[in-house]
Amino acid sequence: MTKTGQGPLTGVRVVELAGIGPGPFAAMLLADLGADVVRVDRPGGAGIGIDPAYDLTNRNKRSVLVDLKSGEGPARVLDLVERADILIEGYRPGVAERLGVGPDACLARNPRLVYGRMTGWGQDGPLAERAGHDIAYIALTGTLSMIGEPDEPPTVPANLVGDYAGGSLYLVVGVLAALQHARTEGGAGQVVDAAIVDGAAHLATMIHGMLAAGSWQDRRGANLLDGGCPFYGTYATSDGGHMAVGPLEPRFYAEFTDLLGIADTAPAQWDLARWDELRAVVTARFLTRTRAEWTEVFEGSDACVAPVLSLREAPHHPHLAARSTYVEHGGLTQPAPAPRFSATPVSVRTGPARPGADTATVAADWDVPALRPDPHD
Repeated sequence: MTKTGQGPLTGVRVVELAGIGPGPFAAMLLADLGADVVRVDRPGGAGIGIDPAYDLTNRNKRSVLVDLKSGEGPARVLDLVERADILIEGYRPGVAERLGVGPDACLARNPRLVYGRMTGWGQDGPLAERAGHDIAYIALTGTLSMIGEPDEPPTVPANLVGDYAGGSLYLVVGVLAALQHARTEGGAGQVVDAAIVDGAAHLATMIHGMLAAGSWQDRRGANLLDGGCPFYGTYATSDGGHMAVGPLEPRFYAEFTDLLGIADTAPAQWDLARWDELRAVVTARFLTRTRAEWTEVFEGSDACVAPVLSLREAPHHPHLAARSTYVEHGGLTQPAPAPRFSATPVSVRTGPARPGADTATVAADWDVPALRPDPHD
């Protein structure tokens, strides 16, 4: 099979109005897939509080500096918009409009533009104008209530479930679907309203079905997939490490108990009345060996057991190393672009874009001479 381009989105142009969190991550996903993403940074920056050289969410992008509050700022962005396929912004509702780069202004300039809006609460509703962060969005949707031990406060899952899963991934799905529509005969651009509360709620669709059917209890640590099940959870090892256990199917469970050495003494898998006893047996058994020793025991089996690795350990796992799940670029070890494509492979092509570093090349490539600010401004 002939391999072409730098990803399936080669040729797609994206304007990203700089922000933090899920907007930049969504734009990174598009850039990883081959899109030409131009990040419009403002003087003074809008980063995540780290050196821009380490902000991996800006990899595979280019950056220009535009002050949207200046007289010429909006016009420069609209010049980019005229040549773009997608725009991504993560302001509070109404801010882009006040800056002169809202949907009406952009779609008037480019009727086939897909205008992607990334917010926590959405563009309307009682909380639309309120500030917020990932933890509040997943709290309100019930998602946070499912995570953690039953007798402890909910566990905070970094910002992965809300910002990136419920936000970025849904925005990318939305803008790509809208782009497909815009490129059909008679198609037109449109606004994609991606709210983290919507995405985080949608992620729990299966759980809501189980809740309605009576097979999920509306409390933490009481269900098959939330740690309430003794054969779906994590266990400490003798050296302070942990093993993740998940042999739900009977044949995998049989292999698990055999390798763990409890096949003849453990309660039956689905004897729910004895789950506490089963958990105690599994807990005690894992505490007899180190994480490395248990990893060796379960190596090559279908027992569905894996060591819990740290962020620094993960890239060195033999399976992840063999698949190049992590790559090194510019001295930075980082997750490789995903998913993978047979005909249009993706890669880390460039490191994090430095604010304003690509103004001249973008002006030339996109044919926007006015993008370059007057040195006397």
